[in-house]
Amino acid sequence: MTRALDALKLGVLVLAAAVLQASIVGAFDIGGGRPDLLLVTVVAVALLRGTTTGAVTGFAAGLVFDLATFETLGVTSLLLTLVGYWVGRYGETTGRGRPHAPLLSVLVITVAYGVAGYVLHTILGDAVSARVALGTALLPALVGNLLLTFPVFGLVRRLLADRERTEGLREVRLLG
Repeated sequence: MTRALDALKLGVLVLAAAVLQASIVGAFDIGGGRPDLLLVTVVAVALLRGTTTGAVTGFAAGLVFDLATFETLGVTSLLLTLVGYWVGRYGETTGRGRPHAPLLSVLVITVAYGVAGYVLHTILGDAVSARVALGTALLPALVGNLLLTFPVFGLVRRLLADRERTEGLREVRLLG
């Protein structure tokens, strides 16, 4: 498979996830929180492809989402770029091939994404309630994201199946 076709697949995946998040998935209110299909998609891509692809995918996904929803341009891009990089780093060093890696990544990243989003919006001067953002909305969003994890990860793995490598890096093993 060529890099161009691979990039096209990732572009279609990002566009579809952003449109679904902005139109359908973002409308589901589960106990005050909303699942984040775009976040789970970036986590899946980063786990399978590594830091560079994860960060670029996160940036593109955030930019498309910000443009589609008329949110503050760059906030989602910054957050998802960091998500793609750090989850890709986890996948490259310790998470590759472990069955719990997608769930653990989504669990940790959903909490970190919520906290970082709250801090970033506060710094920008947006009116954000800490009680809502970190209290009532975080747990339902976490549950929704965990429910999306395996279907999204399976779809992304199937879509990107022909190149299960990450920029030539191997798993790190500690010598003891």
